[in-house]
Amino acid sequence: MSQKVTKGVQMLLGDPKRAVIKLSLPMMVGMLVQSLYNLVDGIWVAGLGSNALAAIGLFFPIFMGLIALASGLGVGASSAISRRIGAQNKKDADNVADHAVITGLFLGVLLSVFLFPVIETIFVDMGATQEIVELAVKYSRILILGASVIVFNNVANGILRGEGDTKRSMYAMVLGSGLNIILDPIFIYTLGLGVVGAAYATLLSMIITSGFLVFWLFFKRDTYVDITLKDFDPNREIFIDILRVGLPSALAQLAMSFAMFFINTIIIRVGSSDAVAIFTSAWRIIMLGTVPLLGMATATTVIVGASYGARDIEKLEIAYLYAIKLGFLVELLVTLFIFIFASPITYLFTYSEGAEQLANGLVKALRILVLFLPFVPFGMLTGAMFRGIGQGEKSLIVTTLRTIIMQVGFAYIFAFYSDMGLSGVWIGVALGNMIAALVSFTWGKVTIRGVKEKFSTF
Repeated sequence: MSQKVTKGVQMLLGDPKRAVIKLSLPMMVGMLVQSLYNLVDGIWVAGLGSNALAAIGLFFPIFMGLIALASGLGVGASSAISRRIGAQNKKDADNVADHAVITGLFLGVLLSVFLFPVIETIFVDMGATQEIVELAVKYSRILILGASVIVFNNVANGILRGEGDTKRSMYAMVLGSGLNIILDPIFIYTLGLGVVGAAYATLLSMIITSGFLVFWLFFKRDTYVDITLKDFDPNREIFIDILRVGLPSALAQLAMSFAMFFINTIIIRVGSSDAVAIFTSAWRIIMLGTVPLLGMATATTVIVGASYGARDIEKLEIAYLYAIKLGFLVELLVTLFIFIFASPITYLFTYSEGAEQLANGLVKALRILVLFLPFVPFGMLTGAMFRGIGQGEKSLIVTTLRTIIMQVGFAYIFAFYSDMGLSGVWIGVALGNMIAALVSFTWGKVTIRGVKEKFSTF
């Protein structure tokens, strides 16, 4: 089979610092637009009142779980493909892509069949009012039915990122999110569909994006990997390799979803449905601040993967530490911006008469939660490094430590064992993130020393 050398592959195998910047920037743009969509979606829904905001807030952790499984599979494919590029094994790289696509199609169908009948029960068990539950069910079932499209989008993007083609991955993300931003007000207000319209806009945008991904991977065929499902060669080792990174990555994101579920439950007991709207709105803004890191994490995983496949530990370590230094400086600036401009940012979510009562609470939540952002690079990029070397289980452990143990644990303690109420929840979330990030970075350094010793014996 011919050895293609695309620009992305050249970048993966070249200077690590240049690769971190070059591969990160397109992903930053794509993820920025994607995060802006999440922000704009909340702004449009805010015009429907606090109940509508709370309804999408209830589904938010479950939707994160669905995305977690889909993107986890994509991350597993990225890591496995990049390591085979480093080892100059194109045949196996192609087979990794075949395995990822087929597994993704199966996963999408399974998610729809499982979630559709139980979603209402889940919302009721969370303790929300009947009116909010009804809105959440109508919104969520549309996206649940489109699970196969969501999974395919993530897998296809993972394949492109794995071979260093972050530009086309960016194009797909910008297209999907851009369409969503345009379609949201049309479906919500012009067509009068309300919250349900936001779900239709999201699904239609994803379907159109999938069409472009299918064209690039199956028809244009100018990518490094060649996906030929008719020649699919089942390989247990490849499947396990994808899952060793993909499954922990998915479970790590599911841990975030469970954490959101538990935090929402804590908030409802301490506060009210309005408090859920405050938290989910603040979280959308905070997550927008992590967009640069998401781009860096994507680049770090594939650069580290290619370096690991080539057994170049020096390049691996340079890419990892350089990404952390850049990430820290960027997040420090983001933190200052959000803290200073918290009030005008809050107005975007509280401009309607039905949501204006959330303003003061949202400003307070933002100024507390944003304090953990400078610590995020140490944890997030360490997790990316773990995925790059094929040790996804370590990424799962550090994420579980951060979300379920530290984040939820501290939020619970400060909420119920102090007199701070909701402020205690925000402080607990921030403190848990800070401590876990530093623990993760320490483990990352120890792991790299171990990899050095391993390679020195060859």
